[in-house]
Amino acid sequence: MKKTYLCVAALLLFLVAPVLGQQTAVPPPENLVVEGVPPVPASIADLAGRYSENRSAFPADWHPQRRELLIGTRFANTYQAHLVKMPAGARQQLTFFNEPVYGGKFQPTSGDYMIFQKDIGGGEWYQMFRYDLNSGDTTLLTDGKSRNIAGPWSTRGDRIAYTSTRRTGQDTDVWVIDPLDVKSDHLLTKLNGGGWEPADWSPDDSKLLVVEGISVNETYLWLFDTATGEKTELTPRNTAEKVAYSNARFSKDGKGIYFTSDKDSEFQRLSYLDFSTKQTKVLTGGIPWDVDEFALSWDGRKIAFLTNEDGLSTLHLLDTATGKELPVPKLPVGLVSGLLWHKNNREIAFGVSSASSPGDCYSLDVTTGKLDRWTYSETAVKTDGFREPELVRWNSFDGKTISGFLYRPPAKFTGKRPVLIEIHGGPEGQSRPDFLGGWNYFVNELGIAIIYPNVRGSTGYGKTFTKLDNGFLREDSYKDINSLFDWIATRPDLDANRIAVTGGSYGGHMTLAVSTFYSDRIRCSIDVVGMSNLVTFLEHTEGYRRDLRRVEYGDERDPKMREFLERIAPMNNIEKIKKPMMVVAGKNDPRVPVSESDQIVSGLKKQGTPVWYVMAKDEGHGFQKKTNRDYEFYADVEFLQEFLLK
Repeated sequence: MKKTYLCVAALLLFLVAPVLGQQTAVPPPENLVVEGVPPVPASIADLAGRYSENRSAFPADWHPQRRELLIGTRFANTYQAHLVKMPAGARQQLTFFNEPVYGGKFQPTSGDYMIFQKDIGGGEWYQMFRYDLNSGDTTLLTDGKSRNIAGPWSTRGDRIAYTSTRRTGQDTDVWVIDPLDVKSDHLLTKLNGGGWEPADWSPDDSKLLVVEGISVNETYLWLFDTATGEKTELTPRNTAEKVAYSNARFSKDGKGIYFTSDKDSEFQRLSYLDFSTKQTKVLTGGIPWDVDEFALSWDGRKIAFLTNEDGLSTLHLLDTATGKELPVPKLPVGLVSGLLWHKNNREIAFGVSSASSPGDCYSLDVTTGKLDRWTYSETAVKTDGFREPELVRWNSFDGKTISGFLYRPPAKFTGKRPVLIEIHGGPEGQSRPDFLGGWNYFVNELGIAIIYPNVRGSTGYGKTFTKLDNGFLREDSYKDINSLFDWIATRPDLDANRIAVTGGSYGGHMTLAVSTFYSDRIRCSIDVVGMSNLVTFLEHTEGYRRDLRRVEYGDERDPKMREFLERIAPMNNIEKIKKPMMVVAGKNDPRVPVSESDQIVSGLKKQGTPVWYVMAKDEGHGFQKKTNRDYEFYADVEFLQEFLLK
């Protein structure tokens, strides 16, 4: 009998051994549509997966009565709101949704509840909710249909201003609501256009400071009467040169406003407008860099502000009475953002990230210089040995100097290294030396050098530079990447014969353009939610943002502009795309419609160019859910191993 059992066991082992020996594949999440992608070996997840296992944290708000910090971080599939009650304390999760919640805003006097916003499936049709801290109950405050963006709390803390598209579907009107009384919700002022944003309430709550955005180079400031909705423009409109105003806040006494502006300057400077004299005083005239953001202390005596110096962050502290800078202790090296004053007027909270840190929350006591770290975000890979990126520069076709950041593989990789060029979106954006997340696997395990260029049109280098790709100048930004190819060829450590290009949003458009017009200079490309034709993009992007984009790309309704945009469209030159491409898209993307990806994929299939397609039915402008992002990352690894490294 025992011999019979042994024979049967041996037979079963013989039959299943081939199955056990076969390499299994990573299954795509059920909401992904995957076309042309070969089975992704499970070994990639085994080897690269730990590089995707990291989280970051960023400050959202201080509790108004206690030294507690509301933060955004992710423990499961999406970011949610958490409360941290002391430095290095436990992160107490408050919200539990399938969709991301990136923090919130406490009611500013008692802190009994907070306001947060959330969309569905990445469509960016955000709804506002009230979360009661004592009961844990959540109440919908908005209509459940339109796009709603939370603005500032009133000084008394009994109302919040926000924008909504519910009237027309595309104009962002200003609304006001008492979150404790849903029936109090009312339209304050009807507006035209999608670029309006309430910035601050006056100390007596009689006025609302509102920013009107036309483009990255043109904005205006308004005062709205909070009782009647009547509006008064604060900044001149018909000027010889367009001016950008942002980060506007009332002074503590209500006699003026602080804001940043590039008026009479290449850079955004911190300024103060006195209502009585109508005179503006520049407070940071000696700093030749953009002031990215600032925060006024609750007593109005100090301003903390951040400057963007060649992509790096510098924290400053200003005494509002004297106009002089105060000493600031040394902060951790990295990018600083999200300045928040506590009501004790001593502490500032902010987030810090770097090449070796995915992002954590800190606070600084400006009176003692004491720095506290509130969160310690985990990474599955030890990051201590990660290299800081190198700031590099090259001359473009017209002599303009273009810069970027080079992440170099460790010294164990010898010889010329293959290169991945990652182009930022916007296009009014900037690549800065930050944590690479899963892409550290490319650098540290595959030996790929990654370059993040800041082509013309990027912010951070003056308003003239930002305008250099507008309208009919679009192709010049493509040429900046071609010049980068030339520069790579001069480097003894980089392989000009093994280059891949990638980017998201406008970076995706750049990826498509480079893949079209410089196909002979690359091995492959990865396009993430990119525009394949700026005409069809402008015609189908959501109405609330269409006019804002026309200022940048050109108005497709103008015959000459339309002819130009059609001529340079990758979709209309698709026969020039000869190298393999991976395309990533979200079905619910309101910014770059999924049709922009579908049409390029269809065209590549027809002409026989290898194309991999990953589309998420539950995502919008880029993947936010970790399960989707993980599969995309594993597919990226397989794609680059197949087409860049071989």
